[in-house]
Amino acid sequence: MHAVVLVGGFGTRLRPLTLSTPKPLLPIGNLPLLERLMASLARGGVTDAVLSLGFKPEPFLRAFPSNVCAGVKLTYAVEDRPLDTAGAIGFAARHAGINKNDETFIVANGDVLTDLDIAKLVSFHRSTGAQGTIHLTPVDDPSQFGVVETNSQGQVLRFVEKPEPGQSTSRNVNAGTYVFESSVLQRMPGVAPMSIERETFPEMVRDSQLFGFATTDYWIDAGRPDTYMRANVELLQRKSIHAVTPVSAESVVASSATVTLSTIDRGCTVGQNARIIRSVLLTGAKIDDNAVVVDSAVMGHVGSFAEVTSCLVGADGEVRSGAVLRDAKVPDPS
Repeated sequence: MHAVVLVGGFGTRLRPLTLSTPKPLLPIGNLPLLERLMASLARGGVTDAVLSLGFKPEPFLRAFPSNVCAGVKLTYAVEDRPLDTAGAIGFAARHAGINKNDETFIVANGDVLTDLDIAKLVSFHRSTGAQGTIHLTPVDDPSQFGVVETNSQGQVLRFVEKPEPGQSTSRNVNAGTYVFESSVLQRMPGVAPMSIERETFPEMVRDSQLFGFATTDYWIDAGRPDTYMRANVELLQRKSIHAVTPVSAESVVASSATVTLSTIDRGCTVGQNARIIRSVLLTGAKIDDNAVVVDSAVMGHVGSFAEVTSCLVGADGEVRSGAVLRDAKVPDPS
């Protein structure tokens, strides 16, 4: 089975981390988010995936030189202009030859970490006989999202954008994983920008060809600084299908350092009496003696006695000794 994985965003909100590493290659629990997604897809029967990109694929080729990730064979579809969601799916699916076969395929958003059982999603989809099925997840405050209303069989009836109180009883939102029949590509030519949310899905609803599969599996969009940090910390706290090794054996952590609900990737150095709290140290980060890192992601260098809280420190980031930073980006990507 094929999958189209949407990884075309520039990761603007996660800069400066994404100035050197594409967002899907940032680690969640010391493993690239894309690799965790591919492992989930593989468990659900996916053997081949095409990555839909809006820029050159070189970082992905370096990360997966054999063109295999978690046992899934990778190919790349690079747009020469932004095509939006449905346009990107149509373009990438044709690049992979999905349009030439009568087959079921998956579409996954590369920002999402979830414990969803892909095989169950596919099985439900096939039971409906419809062209498409979307994974739905409940949210506490539907007024911040576009909710999806379904009937008792799961058929999607309508989408309600940021509903006012009393406008909808649904709390389920689009969770970013879809199952399609290749016939759906007739609705997505892939030659011009097209939105799957605003154009394709409403058309499928009118034709009674779209179903929703609601689950309460863990789900998070890790594409923002706050949710990226949450995804890492929560993975250390919860039971998950995703295994995690919090501290890489290829890093050096001083015996007097304190590491709390944090992940430390390979090649990192943590000095004497340093404190790392609810944070992510990415490959090669250096934390000097007595530094304090809280709720932050660090690629670069934090000097001795410095304190950083809710910060992103990029690969070229230098936090001078004794500095106190909060809600900062180093270097400032603006």
